[in-house]
Amino acid sequence: MQTITLNNGVTMPQLGFGVYQIPLEETAEAVYQAIKAGYRLIDTASIYGNEKETGEGIKRAISEGLVTREELFVTSKLFILQASEDKAKETIEHSLETMGLTYLDLYLIHQPYGDIYGAWRSMVAAQKTGKLRAIGVSNFKSAKMIEFVGLNEVKPQINQIEVNPWNQRAEDQEWHEKYDVQVEAWAPFAEGRHDLFTNPTLAEIGKQYGKTVGQVVLRWLMQRGIVALAKTVRPERMAENIAIFDFELSQEDIEKIAALDKKESAFFDHDAPKQVEWFMNRMLDTEN
Repeated sequence: MQTITLNNGVTMPQLGFGVYQIPLEETAEAVYQAIKAGYRLIDTASIYGNEKETGEGIKRAISEGLVTREELFVTSKLFILQASEDKAKETIEHSLETMGLTYLDLYLIHQPYGDIYGAWRSMVAAQKTGKLRAIGVSNFKSAKMIEFVGLNEVKPQINQIEVNPWNQRAEDQEWHEKYDVQVEAWAPFAEGRHDLFTNPTLAEIGKQYGKTVGQVVLRWLMQRGIVALAKTVRPERMAENIAIFDFELSQEDIEKIAALDKKESAFFDHDAPKQVEWFMNRMLDTEN
């Protein structure tokens, strides 16, 4: 497995397993099977509601000797409901207790809303005590990331954002490289939107190497130096997604993929007024 070194010296696997939208009753088994298949980066979040089950899958893998805790890189995130100094401190402790862990390898602010600066202070404090090895943000556009770096003594190690063939974020990656913040891709397959898995260009590239469209996409991200998260509950697909380190895309392949860029989210714009209104209404409804 290839690794990436973050701006604080912590190394992490470049390819990981995400548990977003995996049913609760399937999460523990999926995490266990992912570790068995060779994944060492496991990504969850408080808002997913499956931290407990993720922890159970990790515990089983460790207890069976498949892996040690030190070999894993476990990520969770706090949502806007917990984005304040006091709530972030409580949420970090709750995540650790819920997952049955003494530390997390990476912890992220999930959305750029709420008291993110107060939350960051608690995350920095937890990093200093060893409860969090690396800290970062998610869904921050480049301008917000630059502001956040400028106004904090400790800069984020990661920004987890949507990156896929339809939303390639090349300019954003350049800004992140300038400020030494690692890009991590969620939804690298865009959940199959715009018929990604049957796209003729991606399929033809894969045919050259005896690889699937999914493998081509993940390899493309690896060659860009981006950390990527893949999700599936099928062991055979887990094995397929991780088998991407035995080939390399040519410059011609990369240029063909670049031509697919729609430069728009396959899901929604996190800064769109209606989406922000949804976030705020959800936060206010929960508080009341």
